[in-house]
Amino acid sequence: MIHHFHSNDPLPLPLKIVFWETTSLCNLECAHCRRIDTAKNLSKEDLSTEQAKKLILSISSFSNPILILSGGEPLLRDDIFSIAHFSVENNIKVALATNGTLISDGIVKEILKSKISRVSISLDGADAKTHNIFRKIDGSFERAVEGIKLITDAGIISQINCTIARHNFHQIEELFNLAESLRVYALHIFLLVPVGCGVDIADEQMLSPDEYEGVLKQFLELSLDREIQTRVTCAPQIQRIIHQKLKGENISSEKRSKLSKLISKGCLAGQNVCFVSHKGDVFPCGYLPISAGNIHKQSFRDIWESSEVFKELRNSRLLKGRCGLCEFKNDCMGCRARAYFATRQIMDEDPLCLYSANPDSHNTFSK
Repeated sequence: MIHHFHSNDPLPLPLKIVFWETTSLCNLECAHCRRIDTAKNLSKEDLSTEQAKKLILSISSFSNPILILSGGEPLLRDDIFSIAHFSVENNIKVALATNGTLISDGIVKEILKSKISRVSISLDGADAKTHNIFRKIDGSFERAVEGIKLITDAGIISQINCTIARHNFHQIEELFNLAESLRVYALHIFLLVPVGCGVDIADEQMLSPDEYEGVLKQFLELSLDREIQTRVTCAPQIQRIIHQKLKGENISSEKRSKLSKLISKGCLAGQNVCFVSHKGDVFPCGYLPISAGNIHKQSFRDIWESSEVFKELRNSRLLKGRCGLCEFKNDCMGCRARAYFATRQIMDEDPLCLYSANPDSHNTFSK
């Protein structure tokens, strides 16, 4: 198939990560879940094994991104490891995103056998009380921690994912300490996006712009002082903060080197990543509920390369409001999902960013 691009269309960037919602089934009822209709029984709309393999072959036909098996809870699919192994056989690295409560010695053996390269486990607090209240299941923290230990002891690259909101934003340093004590390879934080169940808790759990900025600065400072790998997701302003920090004079060469390695694209929705729902809809990310197409109706490649939604997201000249005026817009882009939540327009300004091109605003990095 020949793919045509108009000269004024932004060319698609290399596809680096595909998140696939393997099932809507989950054994928890998290307050902030992107899903509203979390199922208790496997959905007939979940991709079948053969449909999943067709998706994988479609992806591998033109790219070799990391495929992240998420959910719901992916370990509730009895074919999850055969699908993972099929991906690896077709030159696509696989990571598993799980709540960790179902990990056992047997599951660890299957992870190793299927050649899954990394396992991320979600913890939504640095202690049991904070996590369990958000996850709505007593004992889920303890079971997740035990899962992390089993993964790490087996030599599998482990990662903690943590959604940051009002209930835990004061625990940033404690999260670092916990991650280090559990010997995980990476700590990734996600700033709450009001989508799915998150809409219902937005008034209670959303941080203010000042709190949001403070979390990012604290997380960056701790990242520079620790050895653990870190990443911030759903908070592209971290890239603006990194660039501001690099302009400072009192930075050691070691920290300057670390900062430089943290530079990447801010909002990756539709840029280097996309999200495939359990029904086959392709979204810019898991938090931006605008479908770019469905793999049952057209090829994954056509969606990635030709979708009008993706073309719009790839064009920073279409950004509006403060995002459109910002000198950091190509580094940051603002959170497109958060903008959509606020105005139902994906290219509007990110309402949680306090930065402005106005020189009288909060334009400097301060601890």
